Amino acid sequence: MSKHPFKLTTCLVATALFSGAAFAGDTYGPYPVTVKTYDGDKTNSVSYGGQIARHVLSDSLKRLAGSGNGGANAAEVEAQMLSYFNGSDLDLEILAPTARDGFPIRQTMVGELSGGKNIAGKFYDGAMPAWPGNLTGKEVLLHMIGKAAEADGGFDATHGYDYAQLISKFTMGAMAYNQAVDNYLDEKLDAGVKPNGQPYSEGAAYTGKEHVWDEAFGYFGAAAHSLLLSAEDNYATSKRKSLEAADANGDGIVDLKSEMVFAGAYYAAGADKSGKTAYMQTIMRAFIDGRELITSANGEDLSEAQRQQLKAYAATIADNWEKVFAEAAFKYAGSVYKDITAITTAADDEARAKAYRAYVKHWSEMKGFVMALQSGKNNLGRTAVHLNRLIGFSPVTLDETIVSGIDADGNFIKDRKLSWNSYQLHMLRVQELLIKDFAIEARAKDATAELAGLVDSLSNDGGAESD
Repeated sequence: MSKHPFKLTTCLVATALFSGAAFAGDTYGPYPVTVKTYDGDKTNSVSYGGQIARHVLSDSLKRLAGSGNGGANAAEVEAQMLSYFNGSDLDLEILAPTARDGFPIRQTMVGELSGGKNIAGKFYDGAMPAWPGNLTGKEVLLHMIGKAAEADGGFDATHGYDYAQLISKFTMGAMAYNQAVDNYLDEKLDAGVKPNGQPYSEGAAYTGKEHVWDEAFGYFGAAAHSLLLSAEDNYATSKRKSLEAADANGDGIVDLKSEMVFAGAYYAAGADKSGKTAYMQTIMRAFIDGRELITSANGEDLSEAQRQQLKAYAATIADNWEKVFAEAAFKYAGSVYKDITAITTAADDEARAKAYRAYVKHWSEMKGFVMALQSGKNNLGRTAVHLNRLIGFSPVTLDETIVSGIDADGNFIKDRKLSWNSYQLHMLRVQELLIKDFAIEARAKDATAELAGLVDSLSNDGGAESD
């Protein structure tokens, strides 16, 4: 099969995107205006620019998290990061994703996507026990922002944190995933909330349920034409490596509003490249089928049967999105396991430092995704408790100590030790738990086959955690 099937369909897709005809069932929109009282000139009821603006704010925040120089510019960096998190009265520059050679991007300012948006107002603010200090989700992110600003390039070698990765992955869950599965695809599908028989707001070209569904889709981060692309091409679009795949309408420039792949959609494509899963296809199909169902009501309130079908599509989306994050956590747990071997067998200090840097990056990605999973609709209960205990508040650091808490001033406390081999066992237990509790199938970097041998080698080891 061709790796680039999109080559053959570019013109047809462009026609579908703008005429609403040929491939209406394979792209997310356009969909006709069904609001009975609308008297404007819009012909497409799809609108999720605000969600794309928040993806851009998140990606830009990640970029800023690596811009500290170890303290001298901490106040400036923190202020910049907070402007992207809390929002700003000024239009903010898009720091990521930006155009690169061979991949031009239409927008350069956040306001070109949607004005007045922020991350903070849409951020999970329930308990987040995966981070020290008994903090809420929003408090955790603010703590990370402060620490990132103080770090050199976002890297804290002493405590084992890569703040760009922690902030990025946690925000994917605590903003986008949380808002989609625990808000728009949950209570906002209730009959009395944002009914389909009324516009979402006065003068809007979309009904209540149309816009609720569009906003959930926007948070997933797929391109409108992602269903027509291979996993490889969706992945390449997010990496800004394939203009051909991204440029659905053939105008030579990528529109972030509809042609870019962000966040959860990127990781769905990443898992699907294994050939073992179809997360992107499944989620996109459910989003498209759900939107077509809403559109078919023609501006009338949904029947109970229609609403129940919509909730079934929502459940499919939420279940598969959760698996995408579990797959990512699994992959990075395997990377951490292998990184420890590289650290402990390094030939010299330079090789050891390089291996440790990769280890901290991969640990932070794993930790961020595990925190993302705990930001969703489902109460993970004992699964969350076990994951948090196995992963800990930090990785094992170079002196084989781990973070055990924070003090009243927000400084990390390290007063426990854990051996490298014991922490490798923890990573295999994490992978084992993710397989068991989330039924994941791609399982990139699966190291569970080494579990029995490692348990056996540690049977008489004194390297377990101690105070």
